[in-house]
Amino acid sequence: MPTLRDTIAEDLRAQIATGHLKPGARLPSEPKLATHYKVSTPTIRQALALLQAEGLIEKTHGKGNFVRAPLRRITYTGGAGIPFTPDFQTTIRTTNIRARGHIRTLLKVPSNTPLTEFHCTTYEGETPRSVARIYIPRDLAPTAQLASSSWPGGRGTDRTETQETVTARLPTPEEATALRINPTRTVLTITRIALNSAGRVIEAAVLALPSDAADAVFTTRPTLKEGEADR
Repeated sequence: MPTLRDTIAEDLRAQIATGHLKPGARLPSEPKLATHYKVSTPTIRQALALLQAEGLIEKTHGKGNFVRAPLRRITYTGGAGIPFTPDFQTTIRTTNIRARGHIRTLLKVPSNTPLTEFHCTTYEGETPRSVARIYIPRDLAPTAQLASSSWPGGRGTDRTETQETVTARLPTPEEATALRINPTRTVLTITRIALNSAGRVIEAAVLALPSDAADAVFTTRPTLKEGEADR
């Protein structure tokens, strides 16, 4: 049986879907909504939290809750790198750093190993759609590779294996700021590790996209057993 929270969320969801509440519109204050629906303010906050998690509304500190304009969904294709479309723009910032913490673990290198970090943010117009941090051992990261791959370092290296892990989680403070999203809005993250024929990790990357406007697609093809290809 639907709870009061669910019933209120469904009513507001329907008003958004039918255009009664248009993109950019400010919702009534939480006390006014509580009075309208004859419930407590905490119940209203729970209903609004559902809509925020779905990406239908966003809360601006000190201003209130607003209906979000619908975002076009983007698709990450396994192994293909950062999602691009012709009308997306990407900014890339390069920094020399030393391997520490989880980055050292991902790359399986000694502490303080010299790395090149590529910080990539992809925009649709003025709206950030994805943010990626790519780490490459400095001896493998000539800047010229940026022109030849959607993932820096993705070509021109002895890449024989790629491992990708997909996770849905809350954004880090840095990701929330870069994507301009509420810290309670989940992101889809792809952690990608590339190895060469010697088993050395030559690239580690973490890509984050708002999960309510992103899909990840992976294609698996069965391996034919010996003799089956001739049948």
